[in-house]
Amino acid sequence: MTSKAVATSPKTSKKLNNSDIQPRKMDFSFDPAMPRYWFDDDQFKTILLTALSCTFPEGERFFVRSVRHYQKQIQDPLLREQVKGFIGQEAHHGNEHDAFNHFMESKGVPTGKVDEFVNSGMRFMAKHLSPQRQLAKTCALEHFTAMLAELMLEHPDFFKGMDERMLPLWLWHAVEESEHKAVAFDVYQDQVNNYWVRTSEMAFTTLEFISFTIFHYYQLRKDMDDPTDWRSVRGGINWLLGKPGWLRKLGKSYLAYYKRDFHPAKRDSTFLRKQGLKKLSRLLDRPDLTG
Repeated sequence: MTSKAVATSPKTSKKLNNSDIQPRKMDFSFDPAMPRYWFDDDQFKTILLTALSCTFPEGERFFVRSVRHYQKQIQDPLLREQVKGFIGQEAHHGNEHDAFNHFMESKGVPTGKVDEFVNSGMRFMAKHLSPQRQLAKTCALEHFTAMLAELMLEHPDFFKGMDERMLPLWLWHAVEESEHKAVAFDVYQDQVNNYWVRTSEMAFTTLEFISFTIFHYYQLRKDMDDPTDWRSVRGGINWLLGKPGWLRKLGKSYLAYYKRDFHPAKRDSTFLRKQGLKKLSRLLDRPDLTG
């Protein structure tokens, strides 16, 4: 039995672009002996994060396509390099969450059904939204992921009770989401720069994000072979909205997005990322991650 997380990757780091946003290839493997409910032995917390993970592979690929649409038009040399880093990181995120989702499917959680639903939704948006709206939606969702990532990095108690073999996936993803949080936004400002489109798309996306997260949770639970643990559900809602109330802590950061002078980099999260990488390095015995 494996007692810690495993991520195989070259032990030397090679810069893949001329910016500080560098993809880290991880190749996580998930111990088959890990319990189905790996987050605090809790049904609600585990299925909630799994529902989010089901949106990541196709979601990340949608982000990449929306930014890549404008890639050749970008004149700023640093932003062009950052876009390369963004695309590389998001590609790895999609691959690793694909592997995680397959692992959860093997545990009797029907992630494939949600993956298919998300895939059809992304195809619908690609067909019916303008490139400007697609990029604005990417900016909105990148703000959500950055807020959640930096919440996790700033408050390690968020991970309390999570199986240590699962922690590196979420910690690594959080670090990189924080790292590239401004890239899609900078591309948007450089190529579109429309306040109404940016903020209206955030409003639409907020409703979609909340609604579909609840729906995906329901999709996963509906076809599982064990009964709903209502104590877990009540405790999970309190965990999110009551005490400690992780979602309540995001209110100020969320509303900041609607300011005309908003920019993701106004919140300097360099220290949080360094601390996260140190912890990730220890968990995986990967000193190259802090190099």
